[in-house]
Amino acid sequence: RKKTLGEHHQGTLESIIGIANALDCQGKYAQAEALHRQCWELRKKTLGEHHQGTLESIIGIANALDCQGKYAQAEALHRQCWE
Repeated sequence: RKKTLGEHHQGTLESIIGIANALDCQGKYAQAEALHRQCWELRKKTLGEHHQGTLESIIGIANALDCQGKYAQAEALHRQCWE
C-alpha cells in the first residue's frame, strides 16, 4: 500500500496498525510500540493532533507500554487522550 497509495494515505496507516496489532498478539511489544508511534506521527501530520484516529494511535502506544510494564508512561498517554 505504501508504494501504491503513499506513506500518508489512510489505507497505508491501517496496514501499519494491522502489523502493530499482530506484533502485540505475538508479545513483541517494543516492535508494536515503534509502529504505533510511526502511525501516530503520520496521523498527526495528516489528520491533526485531536482527530479520533490520532488519539487511537496514542492508545495503541499506551497499550504496548502497559504490556512492557511501563505503567507510568502508559498512564500519561491514557490521560493525554482523556483530557
